[in-house]
Amino acid sequence: MQVFRHFPEGSAPCALAIGNFDGVHLGHQALLEQLTTVAKSRQLESAVMTFEPHPREFFTPHQAPARLASLREKLEWFVKIGIDKVYLCRFNKAFASLSSDDFINQILRSSLNAQTVLVGEDFRFGAGRRGSIADIAEAGLDLMSLPQVNFDDKVQTIRVSSTGVRNALAIGDLNLAERLLGRPYSISGKVIHGAQLGRKLGFPTANVHMRHERPALKGVYAVKLEGVKGVANLGVRPTVAGVPKLLLEVHLFDFDGDLYDQHVHVEFFHKIRDEMKFNGLEALSAQIAKDAQVARDFFEKH
Repeated sequence: MQVFRHFPEGSAPCALAIGNFDGVHLGHQALLEQLTTVAKSRQLESAVMTFEPHPREFFTPHQAPARLASLREKLEWFVKIGIDKVYLCRFNKAFASLSSDDFINQILRSSLNAQTVLVGEDFRFGAGRRGSIADIAEAGLDLMSLPQVNFDDKVQTIRVSSTGVRNALAIGDLNLAERLLGRPYSISGKVIHGAQLGRKLGFPTANVHMRHERPALKGVYAVKLEGVKGVANLGVRPTVAGVPKLLLEVHLFDFDGDLYDQHVHVEFFHKIRDEMKFNGLEALSAQIAKDAQVARDFFEKH
């Protein structure tokens, strides 16, 4: 898969999907699967245009939603699905000021040579979000607009969306998040050296470098790291003074390997509790033991 941080001239004809793809939930997956099918049937390259940063992070940085996926995690999904090219569009003042006509003519037509454009039915673009899917169709481009994906949970019809995933994670409903994503929610990162506090407390941890500055969930969870069961704390360790940033620490059960410098995926299955501050390390160690047992019990039952 080729990744571009600019819009090249003279691109090969492509089928192009456009979106933020935060979390790559079931709706995104349906769009991307349709993209690869169309590209193959029409002998086109499959291409994705996505935005960095997220447009809402540009316009309202203090009110922007939590990220479900880092850029690397999105790219990992594009590779898995079999996308040929990814265009990372730098969302800045110049791009935000581009008219809808210029977006269609300069970028879609001239730069990317998009023969077919695939978007969600509520896709908006151009300065002031004035452009709509009707404008793409009226410009003579082959447009495929995919409807919203929903599923029934016996009580109500639930709309599949990144917002829905964020809300589910925020309230600790990992089952709902998994249904919206089509898989357990996960965070990936490189295992780095930490302060060895967990080892001193009798619970050695794999410290996963966080690329999410504001993750969609925090607290203590039953998790799996590359299939190995464990318990994880995602937060700022309020009991320990002087910790400057967010940490994802995973204590694995029945594991004695070396994970340093490996890029790993941590899947979240069950929320045990919110992060808490304890009166000293002894109380913290006792609580970690309880959390570990809750996680073991959860995996025994599920």
